[in-house]
Amino acid sequence: MTNPILENLKTRRSVRKYLPKQVEQEKLDLILEAGTYAPTGMGMQSPVIVAVQDPQTIERLAQLNAKIMGRDGNPYYGAPTVLLVLADRERGTRVEDGSCVLQNMMLAAHSLGLASCWIHREREMFDSDEGKQLLAQWGITQPLCGVGGLALGYPDGELPQPKPRKEGYVVKIL
Repeated sequence: MTNPILENLKTRRSVRKYLPKQVEQEKLDLILEAGTYAPTGMGMQSPVIVAVQDPQTIERLAQLNAKIMGRDGNPYYGAPTVLLVLADRERGTRVEDGSCVLQNMMLAAHSLGLASCWIHREREMFDSDEGKQLLAQWGITQPLCGVGGLALGYPDGELPQPKPRKEGYVVKIL
């Protein structure tokens, strides 16, 4: 049996090289909307999604992320769009809620011919003084915790091949 949703799940891959072509507004809006339909604990919708396409802001985010990682380079792999997911610091399900948002957006991006890669260290980024300054600059004042980010854009090259699924991934108790 074939199913387009299952096919999308099976063929999505993390991409680490992007074309400089910017994501079109219509596609970006669909991806962001998909994020807003992610399940959240008790339906509280605690996450906040920040979409960044300004090259100077992306560069600043990349420098902050790389500094936390202790490396040089661009942790967003040169993607022309970066999506940041933060969630209400007070919610016990903040990480799970934000993770579901990120997954929805990755799958939506793939279905629209775009590529993405989940990026870490946003928690540390937005716990830092510089990260807090960025949030304030963007008008975000509620107490949020960084959950993750997405590098988003058109892939530069073929999608990576999937690894074989590991033995014992699923245990059935029937």
